[in-house]
Amino acid sequence: MLFWHGQPEPCWSSPGDVYPLPASGLLRDPPVLPYLKQEEPKGVSTWQPPFRYILCAPTSPAVRRHEETLTYLNQGQPYEIRMMGTGMARGDPAEGRRVVKSLVRVVFHDRRLQYSEQQQLEGWRWSRPGDRILDIDIPLSVGILEPQIHPTLLNTVEFLWDPSRRTSVFVQVHCISTEFTLRKNGGEKGVPFRIQIDTFGAGGEGDPPEHLHSASCLVKVFKPKGADRKQRTDREKVEKQPAAEREKFQPPYESTVLAECPPWPDALGAPHSPLGTPGLPSPHPFKLLSPESVSPVSPACAAEGPAESPGEALSPCASPLETQQWLLRRRFSSCARVFANFTGAELLKLSRRDLIQICGAPDGIRLCHALAGRCPRPRLTLYVAQEPSGAESAEGAGSGLYQELHLQQLTVPELTARLAELLELPPGQILRLSRQGPAGIHVLVSDAMIRNLQDETRFVVAIGKAPGPEGFQLLLR
Repeated sequence: MLFWHGQPEPCWSSPGDVYPLPASGLLRDPPVLPYLKQEEPKGVSTWQPPFRYILCAPTSPAVRRHEETLTYLNQGQPYEIRMMGTGMARGDPAEGRRVVKSLVRVVFHDRRLQYSEQQQLEGWRWSRPGDRILDIDIPLSVGILEPQIHPTLLNTVEFLWDPSRRTSVFVQVHCISTEFTLRKNGGEKGVPFRIQIDTFGAGGEGDPPEHLHSASCLVKVFKPKGADRKQRTDREKVEKQPAAEREKFQPPYESTVLAECPPWPDALGAPHSPLGTPGLPSPHPFKLLSPESVSPVSPACAAEGPAESPGEALSPCASPLETQQWLLRRRFSSCARVFANFTGAELLKLSRRDLIQICGAPDGIRLCHALAGRCPRPRLTLYVAQEPSGAESAEGAGSGLYQELHLQQLTVPELTARLAELLELPPGQILRLSRQGPAGIHVLVSDAMIRNLQDETRFVVAIGKAPGPEGFQLLLR
């Protein structure tokens, strides 16, 4: 069951101490949280959290003191989240690099929507097929390793990072706050979201990853440029208030510090991919999680045996994740996000027209053929029979059994290899391939001759000894 968590009082020093910035940079002053008491009890030491996360977006000026800060975001715009380790999180330099894993997610702030989160996300998925709620802008991000997404968790991304090095992840939120309201109009009345980061360390063998830290902040998402207009409107609204009334509002800050919070329930209960070895980022923008790290295979599919090879057809009992992997193996990455929630049976039910409308003509036709298990149509088909010898020739010349032969490249080496396979001869021992021409002459077969052959031409192949010590020559009649 989802729950709403409060915001415990953070006692952090200035982020500039661990994340140096120029005087005119993003963080001019220590970004304190005015909605919490700033006085520290005498004689009580300040506890420093192991990690800090700073969202590079200004807070709203229309938030009263002692309330949580609110940040406005534009839909689809990349926003930087600076991530840093403090104290023990950095580790001992003598022990080498310590890599941790963080899960970034967009979740509901209202308790009413938390209880119906799955239904809300499912409705958004059907209204925006192929889109995600949260994405990472890989080219802008710095210091993240092995970014991963799950095809069915549209609001979650995960990656590895080193707390001792500069790390910035740029995230994009593609849903707006009014998409989860009843009337779906008026961005100011939209529902608030939370951007939450849960960080884990490496667990022992067979043990789940160790939860290290969690933090979140309150945001509202508007259509492009809507956040800037809302920020300006809030500022003008506060400036029109009397001086005594303005004192009740907290000043805006140029960045948002994510406050500590309990871990999201799914972060502790759901299985995660194990921490990998630090290295260079993957050449692909994202990497799908393996089926073993997400969910077990259904009993119906397990009874069929091992996983299919890239050349096999899609199984009707394939799960959504297995369907995604089949699409990626068959080079349908452009369509994989559209079919993120399709099982094998649902994908096989789509008609050729449906696939063309969804994927476009080139990929739609190719996907239709792949689902039907069709082999590529050969460019040339020949019917070949071996010439009988001795008594067999006297009994019935020309009555031999023909076999089908397919050519794709239309070259002499390809035809020689096919004939050698058909006649059970070593390919390297066929020294000459010729064709009987007018008046019984023998014409050497060339690539141009093969390209000009008519489809479904019939030949009788005569096998003879070549002049060399070992070898054969073939004559097509």
